[in-house]
Amino acid sequence: MIPRTMSTQHPDNVFIPFFTGSPTMGGEDEVTEAFYAFSVLGIDEQMWDFEGKEVDEFVVKKLFERYGYFFKRKKLGKELRLTPRVPNPSVEKAEAKLLLETLEAIPRSADYARLFYGEELPPIFEVILPMTTSSQELNRVYELYRHYIAGKQYKRVHDIKLHEWIGEFYPSEIGVIPLFESREAILGAADIVREYLQGKEVEGQRVFLARSDPAMNYGLISAVLYDKLALFELQGLEEELGIPIYPIIGVGGAPFRGHFTPENVEGVLAEYPNVQTFTIQSSFKYDRTPKDVIKAVERIGESKRGKAQPVPAEAFEILKKYEARYSEELRALAPFIREVAKFVPSRRRRKLHIGLFGYSREVNGSALPRAIKFTASLYSLGIPPELLGLSALSERELEFLGDYYLGLYRDIEFAFRYFNPEAAERFPFLKPLAEMAGDYELDERHLELTTRVLRGEIEETLIVEAAGIRGFLG
Repeated sequence: MIPRTMSTQHPDNVFIPFFTGSPTMGGEDEVTEAFYAFSVLGIDEQMWDFEGKEVDEFVVKKLFERYGYFFKRKKLGKELRLTPRVPNPSVEKAEAKLLLETLEAIPRSADYARLFYGEELPPIFEVILPMTTSSQELNRVYELYRHYIAGKQYKRVHDIKLHEWIGEFYPSEIGVIPLFESREAILGAADIVREYLQGKEVEGQRVFLARSDPAMNYGLISAVLYDKLALFELQGLEEELGIPIYPIIGVGGAPFRGHFTPENVEGVLAEYPNVQTFTIQSSFKYDRTPKDVIKAVERIGESKRGKAQPVPAEAFEILKKYEARYSEELRALAPFIREVAKFVPSRRRRKLHIGLFGYSREVNGSALPRAIKFTASLYSLGIPPELLGLSALSERELEFLGDYYLGLYRDIEFAFRYFNPEAAERFPFLKPLAEMAGDYELDERHLELTTRVLRGEIEETLIVEAAGIRGFLG
């Protein structure tokens, strides 16, 4: 069974989960969170993030010890999945050796499962490689596990082979799921996956496309259309190779990051019809009632995959001027984003993270926080990031792009509800947006809160209250 829903640890939630006693979730809380996602919300898969966070590498053992009655009925590795997201040594030099530790934990987890289930059922058999840019990176992880983790069991230690002494290393191979985050990697996804699959006998291949970082780097509309083109080309690769390709898309709560909320499940399913797995981030899980979350998860599980549609080259010609305007506006706003981001609360305990552009991500020469705090900061200023770059496009061009980005007008309307016209007084380049805002109904309380932030009253309480109104932190 290939999961339809993947619970993630992306902290875009406003409200703190009931099972944690602190505003920031740590390793023990995340073990409980995995069980809650599986047992209450009905989510199929938990992404276990070893990339950039303090997490518990004994999660499988703890799940079996604490919730054995549940996992006897719903088997981890069969009905349910736990999938680590590992560091990419090509980019994350400080975390590089953590890749080895993570891969070493896979056979150990299989030992726990063998004792628990009485059969060979590895609970972990795939890993997600972030910031993938080439098939070589994927093959390195694949071969590292195959030859140096599982393969070392046949080497001799003094007078005995390793597996004879400390037991078999199982599974013998793992799948590697590329996570494509940059424009070049997303648009080259099909070619990279084709190269990676050469010479391998696989039953299927999962491919993960990011939504948040591309939006932050290139603007909302570009992020959606780049992903949609990649999905169409991956569909063609599936037909070409005769191997099932199962896309995953990393959607969050804000329209800027995917607009994946219980209220908009139908919209996202229609936008990405051939996606197999959708990420369920923290806002989806904790900023709505469990009843609404469960109903939405069930709807995703019942849905059937459709066919991706092509995106014409003309769309990408229009995007060139959109991205240029987005970059100009972002550079002007960067100092203010950084200032407000200091007051956006953290919901997870993170290590120093070296991401696509470093921990303070550099976008068009400007150091910026990561996507969730970036989005939260702009909303707190009354400048929803969905609206940046829009003034470069004519109505005809927007209508044309809306034929391929189906939820474009819905997402723009949502964003304008939280736009503060006073922002145009401080940032004159936003005046075209202030003129457009007259066509939309603004949320009055959100307007009051963001006015105070714009005038220099930057406080966490204001940021959190505004987030509660719109239904997500970032």
